[in-house]
Amino acid sequence: MSEIPYTLVVIFILLSVWFAWRYFELKKRLNQYARFIASKTDPPKTFKDFETTHAAVSSLQNAFSAERAALNAENARLATVLAQLTDGVIIADAEGRVQLANPAAHGIFGIHNATHQSVAQVVRNHRLIEAWRRGQQTRQIVVEAVEIPNRKQILQMTVIPDEHEGGSLLLAQDLTQVRKLEMVRRDFISNVSHELRTPLASLKALTETLQNGALSDPDAGPRFLDRIHTEIDALTQMTQELLDLSRIESGQVQLNFENISPRKLVYSAADRMKAQAERANLKLNVKSEDGLPNLQADKGRLEQVLVNLIHNAVKFTKPGGQICLSVEAENGGVRFAVQDTGIGIPPESLSRIFERFYRVDSSRTGSGTGLGLSISKHIVEAHGGRIWAESEEGRGSTFYFLLPH
Repeated sequence: MSEIPYTLVVIFILLSVWFAWRYFELKKRLNQYARFIASKTDPPKTFKDFETTHAAVSSLQNAFSAERAALNAENARLATVLAQLTDGVIIADAEGRVQLANPAAHGIFGIHNATHQSVAQVVRNHRLIEAWRRGQQTRQIVVEAVEIPNRKQILQMTVIPDEHEGGSLLLAQDLTQVRKLEMVRRDFISNVSHELRTPLASLKALTETLQNGALSDPDAGPRFLDRIHTEIDALTQMTQELLDLSRIESGQVQLNFENISPRKLVYSAADRMKAQAERANLKLNVKSEDGLPNLQADKGRLEQVLVNLIHNAVKFTKPGGQICLSVEAENGGVRFAVQDTGIGIPPESLSRIFERFYRVDSSRTGSGTGLGLSISKHIVEAHGGRIWAESEEGRGSTFYFLLPH
């Protein structure tokens, strides 16, 4: 009887040792198998008993890899879209820490790296900070527009709360250019209204005078008719400038390129404006270098530019002053210049004078809608050139344009 328990004990010990060996052997093989899986290599034939498991794991691996590739592709597309947006995009968590900011946001707020900074550190404007806090508290969309004087910038920020995570999406728009265009549009409407009202009022007064008997007056009648003709010419010129600019900006004007002499061009423009300069008691000089290369250009359009520039110089130069039209070779091209001894242009207006419809101020003498310089700019740029101005208020201005040859 006592031998039976002893035998059982021996069997139990042997079984325990065998199971332990099997356990450690299986663990060892599993570790080896895991290394094969991790290295994405097929296990040797000694692991044939794992074929079913290997097939299942491989299937899961392939599915996981496909999902990860799709997610990476989606993230790449999202990053590309965010990078191309002109509006700033900022994602902040519930604590107000920035988790993501696109390049436009960095540019709008003038920072290098917004990630992990607070919203307050990024936007740096108390009204925008308050708008973000209001959106966080109310969980409602908040829109706030502010003007930042030190950067001459107008910003609009929209706060969109995230209902699930407690954070928020901030959209920032730079409205500076939009407001600038609105101001230009208002200036244009004001200028055109003024320019139309003046000749129309004059025409009305002249026709009423003629109706009241002046038409039969041998002295007054012809004089009034001449004035009517002058006012109609002014209206026609303004209408033509508007149509001309519209056609140029829409690309409807075809340039007729030909081989032209810069020297002949400046003398031709000066001849056209000589009588007008003399009537204003101004001296118009022409300077031209010898041996200038010919240009491939539209002679009529370039002469239009020079006439516009000389016309402006005549308008804003006091009697007794001088205007100099010159042309010379410069930087592999040909540079034209119209210099006057006129009243000059204020520094704050110098950067805007080529905008369409812009006039320095309405108190200056001389009429016009402010279209001539804008038309000139488009013509010069259509020739592959550039136009600019230099001026000192009270001492005169010089307008340049440079064309390649």
